[in-house]
Amino acid sequence: MPHKPQTTGYKLHASRRDLMREQLAHQAAKLMAEDGITDHAFAKRKAARQLGAADTQHLPSNQEVDDALHSYRALYQHDSHPGILRQLREQALTTMRMLAEFNPYLTGSVLSGTAGVQSDINLMLFSDDAKAVLLFLLKHTIDFEDGEWRVRVGGHEETVPSYTLTGESGTQTHIIVLPENARHSGSRHPETHADIAALETLLTF
Repeated sequence: MPHKPQTTGYKLHASRRDLMREQLAHQAAKLMAEDGITDHAFAKRKAARQLGAADTQHLPSNQEVDDALHSYRALYQHDSHPGILRQLREQALTTMRMLAEFNPYLTGSVLSGTAGVQSDINLMLFSDDAKAVLLFLLKHTIDFEDGEWRVRVGGHEETVPSYTLTGESGTQTHIIVLPENARHSGSRHPETHADIAALETLLTF
């Protein structure tokens, strides 16, 4: 009879590794929910240190942390979180309507639903005129900080303009301006990118 390979040790190792990933995801989610951490990488590293696994090579993905964060907020912040999230989405919609000529899309945690009181709003605008958004902000005397952002467009990396607006509540809105052809690339999905109409529909629920 052929010898059957022994896989018990490997399976046990994989099981422990998966369990650690799950524990790290939930600890990172707790840190993001309770301490206001918005950087996934920082939350994961801090969670690993707290769980005594600082040298682990098996950190959870951002999506695994977001899934755990959804669960945490639903369980422990079900009274406060919906109101906070709605306020952020309404603020995003106000800014998007103001910038409607640039076909804005909402992305990130405010759209996904994992955002908390200290989270930022992330918008994508589209224009082939690199200075069009800058001139719009100046024309309407809107305070902002400008910068640049590295993004992947059409299979290669580009440096695009970025602007940060700070609302009366202190919430920051980060804006990046992409070329028009990126708007028609088909790389946006309803669950990760919402235009004005999609966000309006989301706010009716």
